[in-house]
Amino acid sequence: MNKDEQFMHKAIEIALQARKEGNEPFGAILVKNGEVVMIGENKINTFCDPTHHAEIGLIRKYCSEHHVFDLSEYTLYTSCEPCVMCSGAMVWSNLGRLVYSVSHDQLAEIAGGNIMIACEEVFDKSPQKPEVVGKLLGAEGLKVFEGYQFHS
Repeated sequence: MNKDEQFMHKAIEIALQARKEGNEPFGAILVKNGEVVMIGENKINTFCDPTHHAEIGLIRKYCSEHHVFDLSEYTLYTSCEPCVMCSGAMVWSNLGRLVYSVSHDQLAEIAGGNIMIACEEVFDKSPQKPEVVGKLLGAEGLKVFEGYQFHS
């Protein structure tokens, strides 16, 4: 198993933890130089904050606690392709690399439509363009959603 797969397994575990805690099943980890520096999970129900997605919550917390704005030397692993809001946060924080498991198209089949703009579309129209690796461990990532009911 390579490093990307190891880190993605962790992001998927965090998504399962978010689900167990009554939040939507999404998880993320931030890695620098092969070391996990922060984890984040969806906390929209815990905090009654519809913007507290795993990725944006992680970026907010890490940048604030470490007084950094530039994540160009970091990789963010996330259990699902980031939404347009989280993709925007990745642009503003100058994220270097993104690796995700479940794609927007796969999520739409499970959860129904929403603002389904691919992260790469956001990045293509932005000054900062993280390297993107998609659909890593997709079958495992999809298992997180088995039996889960999204609220509209």
